[in-house]
Amino acid sequence: MGLRGLHQPPPREGGLERFDRTERWLHWVNATLVGVLVGTGAVLYWGDLASLVGRRALIKEIHVIAGLSLPIPFLLALPGRRGRALRRDLGALNRFSPDDFRWLRSRGADRSVRLGKFNPGQKLNSAFVAAALLTMLATGSVLKFFSPFPLSWRTGATFVHDWTALALGLAITGHILLAVGDPEALRGMVFGRVPAAWARRKRPRWHDDLTGGDVSAEPVGSATPGP
Repeated sequence: MGLRGLHQPPPREGGLERFDRTERWLHWVNATLVGVLVGTGAVLYWGDLASLVGRRALIKEIHVIAGLSLPIPFLLALPGRRGRALRRDLGALNRFSPDDFRWLRSRGADRSVRLGKFNPGQKLNSAFVAAALLTMLATGSVLKFFSPFPLSWRTGATFVHDWTALALGLAITGHILLAVGDPEALRGMVFGRVPAAWARRKRPRWHDDLTGGDVSAEPVGSATPGP
């Protein structure tokens, strides 16, 4: 299936708004910052790359700035009217339904489950990525502002930072591969909307929450307001 047609937004006729502008802005800004962190981190970690790229001090400074900047977009997006959809989705990501547990037990093979806006894999991945980024921020701060900390703390922070970075890189790679494998869902994060047929098939509970279960009444807009 690939990315064919990704440049075309889903038609407004029968489409459902999945993510508002604030959520999409936050996602892509964070994706950019994390991409910078992964790229600069790889250069700093592997000597061959560092030799090829050069200017290690500059790369290190970019890495630190990107890491310290990571919480800022989230803090800007969360409060006020523009953050209502984001706050609602964060609540959804933190709740597991009986269908979610059935989906996990079947490893996604049970097609009778009625999933909400996010599947259980997305919920677990979001929790892991959030925890990993906080861990990276904390350990990276110890490594950057090391003077107050004993050597044992700095050694431990280096170990945790490196291995968390590896685990986070694997999680991000899996996230990208799954997104590429479902172009309709990816278009939802690019353009904000998904076809109603996709929602009925992949997220039936969310679809019914928006439409009341009436296919003929599928809204052009969404219950989640924009910023």
